[in-house]
Amino acid sequence: MTEAADTKDEAARKLFAGACDFIWGATSAEQLPPEKLNEVAFVGRSNAGKSSLVNALTGRKSLARVSQTPGATRQINFFDLGGRLMLVDLPGYGFAKRSKTEADSWQEMIFSYLRRRARLRRVLLLIDARRGVMDSDKQVMALLDQTAVSYGLVLTKADELKAAERATVIAAAGQEARKHTAALAEIQLTSALKGDGIPELRTHLAALAQ
Repeated sequence: MTEAADTKDEAARKLFAGACDFIWGATSAEQLPPEKLNEVAFVGRSNAGKSSLVNALTGRKSLARVSQTPGATRQINFFDLGGRLMLVDLPGYGFAKRSKTEADSWQEMIFSYLRRRARLRRVLLLIDARRGVMDSDKQVMALLDQTAVSYGLVLTKADELKAAERATVIAAAGQEARKHTAALAEIQLTSALKGDGIPELRTHLAALAQ
């Protein structure tokens, strides 16, 4: 690793170790807060580990609510990271017990958010590494392609994979990403529990901060 890379990694560590505060919750597009900072949004299937990842990135246990109940997060939550970057936790999707009306409402709210936020710099699409890219994930990828917001696939729960399985899972996710116009080629493999991939993801996101 070069000295420049070391410097970026340390700057990222300090950014995510600093203040990070919940500042806003929105249940509709009309309730979105004014845009003051560059934004990074986290989206994924219900129980893909969004809240756990946000907590791991910021080194906290309860910044973002972690629930064992799929679909518990029903609003868009905004977290101010040191006055330099806004972390946005979007509601989960793909929970089978939700009605079609709820699913349509989710898509409308998320699509409105994606279209309206001029300072949205990246979307992280979280994929449970044990399950890989599912049909509902592909539908969201198509939605993200429509809005032309660059997004990257982040594989979560890597600690539950065997070492030999990791390369296969990454390759499969990369193959799917190459089919989509707005998807980044790089696939991130993470574990909120063990810390795998967390420093690298921090560095990736810190580059988008002000």
